[in-house]
Amino acid sequence: MRRALTALFLAGILATAGVVAVHVANPDWYVRWRYPLEYTGIIVQYSQKNALDPALVAAVIFQESGFEPASESAAGAVGLMQLMPGTAAWIAGNTGGADFTVADLGDPEVNIAYGCWYLGYLLDRYDGSEALALAAYNGGTENVDDWVKVARGEGRGFSTVDDIPYKETRDFVRDVSKGKEAYARVYSRELGY
Repeated sequence: MRRALTALFLAGILATAGVVAVHVANPDWYVRWRYPLEYTGIIVQYSQKNALDPALVAAVIFQESGFEPASESAAGAVGLMQLMPGTAAWIAGNTGGADFTVADLGDPEVNIAYGCWYLGYLLDRYDGSEALALAAYNGGTENVDDWVKVARGEGRGFSTVDDIPYKETRDFVRDVSKGKEAYARVYSRELGY
């Protein structure tokens, strides 16, 4: 029994030493594990095309689908960037995608291309406010427009995450912002910084 406990204790020490060695050799290993990155070339291509920060796009994809292209929400949003079919059809109409079908949203390139175009559109619509654009991406433009209108009617601004009345949307904006910082820091080379 004593030998077994000693062996278990030594195994624990060795495992801890291994984790410490990995952390010292690559301190960002945990962040890379926590925030995986796939489809880098497509993300960079469509981020550049739409004047977006690729770390922001990666963070949206991670938050929306965890980089799972077949992801579908209970509300019906589809693919990596979780686009609603109606929104995607509207995007297709504005970008020349005349032959668009909902099945196209399962294609990572189409989904990222449309999601980046839409995110760029939202940033333009909300004068570059990332918080408002992300809130609209998650909660809809109608809701954000209403929130901004109410805030202005009360004589105050609306530009911080704390101003978002829906907890789910507020959490989405915070999580994407946190993810964007992580992606920019640990994947700077891959994302073209």
